[in-house]
Amino acid sequence: MGVLAAFGRRARDAAGWLTTPLLPDDLLGTVNPVWSRSEPHARVVALRRETADTTTLVLRTGRVHPRHRPGQFIGIGLQVDGIWQWRTYSVTSRPEDTLVAVTVTEVPGGLVSGRLAHATPVGTVLRIGPPAGDFVLAEQTPEKLLMVAAGSGITPIMGIVRDLAARRPDALDGAVLVHSDRTSADLVFGAELRRIAAATGMRLVPWLSGSTGRLTADSLTDVVPDWAAREAYACGPAGLLDALTALWERSADPATLHIERFVPPPVAAEGVPGGQVRFTTSGITAEAAPGQGLMAAGEAAGVLLPSGCRMGICHTCVGTLRSGAVRDLRTGDLRDTPGQFVQTCVSGAVGDIEIDL
Repeated sequence: MGVLAAFGRRARDAAGWLTTPLLPDDLLGTVNPVWSRSEPHARVVALRRETADTTTLVLRTGRVHPRHRPGQFIGIGLQVDGIWQWRTYSVTSRPEDTLVAVTVTEVPGGLVSGRLAHATPVGTVLRIGPPAGDFVLAEQTPEKLLMVAAGSGITPIMGIVRDLAARRPDALDGAVLVHSDRTSADLVFGAELRRIAAATGMRLVPWLSGSTGRLTADSLTDVVPDWAAREAYACGPAGLLDALTALWERSADPATLHIERFVPPPVAAEGVPGGQVRFTTSGITAEAAPGQGLMAAGEAAGVLLPSGCRMGICHTCVGTLRSGAVRDLRTGDLRDTPGQFVQTCVSGAVGDIEIDL
């Protein structure tokens, strides 16, 4: 690996002598996409089968990929029939690891998950987005920690557990992890979690829904009687998370419950009235309907715009706001300062705007 890294550095330096500042990255990206700075890629270097429908992909990224916090997710882009399809997956490796791991469970009928879990061999090149998400521990690790995972909801929690086991094993002493799936064979990371529990004092509670029924708020109170006194992190199906949210709102401090949902938030139509969008580079003005993304409005008017995932992950579509205001269709956040960067795929016009694209 040292020889390859040295060659990459020398090739980049040589390209810099012979081309303009923007070209070295483009040239090297054609030689090895993982070297690209403008469109980060990663190469699959190992695969680990976790269960019958779940696989961990171990990725070697370029040097520009930022470090994640345990519990965060990244965007993964897979080319399907010539089109880059993007999904988000929790990082299950530790921030200090030289390789990045994501663990993918096949979703029946899913366009991407089945390919990643079963048909992505070592050597495959994927695109990769920056880490994001706030499902992370506070700077000061909670004294009494409760983690609840159902199905593939174990993946962000596994990133947290691995980090604590290596860096702060004492923080897992007395912590509780309720890990639910249909059978013991379906429990992702089951054997590793048992080893961590034995080494740290973490209490591991396997909940096998095939024999005991689905994990519910009531069953959680039975297996963890002091749940209300703990800082809780939960990830799983929407029904379970809704039930836990209601339980905390009734009988505990809602601020002590942290949840991670895999289903994207609904589009925020309120406060996005639409308007005229002037794309200054092309000189074309488009009419954006209420709640419509800038990218969709521009492409309908014939503007050739940069695009990637089209769901706010890869940041390929970013343009600079020149005037006016836009609202994030996922979060409702308003951007109205000239010079701010705007993701056109997930931003809607709040009145007339100008954007440098």
